[in-house]
Amino acid sequence: MDSVQRMVNPGLAPHTPRMALGAHAIPWMLAMTVTLAPSDAWAQTRFLPRADQVVLPVSAHAVGDVTRELKAAEQNWRQNPLNLDVAARYARQTFLLGVTEGDLRWFGTAKAALLPWWNKADLNADGYFMRGLVKQGFHDFEGGLADINAAIALDGNRAEFWSWRFAIHLLWADMAAARADCAELGQRAGALEAQACQAILAYRTGQAVVAVQALKTLVVAPDFQGNLAQDWLRFHLGEAQRTAGQYAAAKATWSEHLAKRPQAHAIRLSLVELSNALGEHAHAKKLAATPAPTDALLVQQLLASQALGDADAPRLAQQVEERMAAQALRKDPLIERPKMVYLIHFGKDVPAVLALAQDNWRVQKEPPDALLLVEAALKLNRPQEAVPVLDWMANTGYTDPALAALAQQIKSRLGR
Repeated sequence: MDSVQRMVNPGLAPHTPRMALGAHAIPWMLAMTVTLAPSDAWAQTRFLPRADQVVLPVSAHAVGDVTRELKAAEQNWRQNPLNLDVAARYARQTFLLGVTEGDLRWFGTAKAALLPWWNKADLNADGYFMRGLVKQGFHDFEGGLADINAAIALDGNRAEFWSWRFAIHLLWADMAAARADCAELGQRAGALEAQACQAILAYRTGQAVVAVQALKTLVVAPDFQGNLAQDWLRFHLGEAQRTAGQYAAAKATWSEHLAKRPQAHAIRLSLVELSNALGEHAHAKKLAATPAPTDALLVQQLLASQALGDADAPRLAQQVEERMAAQALRKDPLIERPKMVYLIHFGKDVPAVLALAQDNWRVQKEPPDALLLVEAALKLNRPQEAVPVLDWMANTGYTDPALAALAQQIKSRLGR
């Protein structure tokens, strides 16, 4: 059983080595992912099921055992809404669906389960941990880290706690703290977890080729064959390959896994983005055209359609605009990468998107965030605004072919 499956099932032993590997993907899958990452649901309302039914939205995961487990967890929560352990179990289930499917409505469901304890300071370790995960899922990274630290103070032997702490430090580009978390994780979860953690650090600090080799070994390790662990590992293997300029290999890694796991949103989105970047717009559009695309996939579908010059572009643009209008009506505080991609590429109020990109950079410092800030600065011919990205690249060692090319344009305009 892989670590994420252990996370979903709180009845398993608290020391869950594989937990760390599969579950901490969200901050950079939506951030990535988080990275999940992070976030790509500006048009999606909080999903709070009605009390008279168990509601499962259209979901690639809503089949078989997952459906039964989720229904059981929700029914238990309905019957015991003030029991923190029960609420935390349901929050785990729904949070992980949000991680995998890129749908923040599931994060809203997780928050709804934890609302009785949202502002309390006397939680148990699981309560602090789950509240911290949901907070960082909504980009309250400081609040999320504070709760995870509180969980660690109560139970420092839980590998999953260190794994998510590592993820937040990585997202902030605090590489020293991330490296320390990696060491703590290895002590609690074993050598393979430490290797996985170190591989992520490697490609985020200029050692992509080293990371590729390590991740190729890890993806075939017997302990990492669970579905969500494979989602996580193969996402990062593809990212390491892309960062190293191994585009064909990255496409193969993601395409092969997507054929087995079509619900793996982060992998689908990454493959769509890479296909668009390489000019393979027809392929990108086909991959992005899911029955219920997330905002990120919808924007990528629009970019592909626009590049192809086909008749779908106006309809897709209208859908994006409608989702943005819905976000504005809700006064959604989240900074959205898809929104910024749309505004930059379609020339919609670029000064405003530069301000958004700068605000976003203050919150999280991941490669996609760097790319957005540099693109906005170049679009407005304000290269000095991208200097923080140049500093980040110099301090961390991170580079990839696309960002390096844009960074060189910034340097040229600055006269460096």
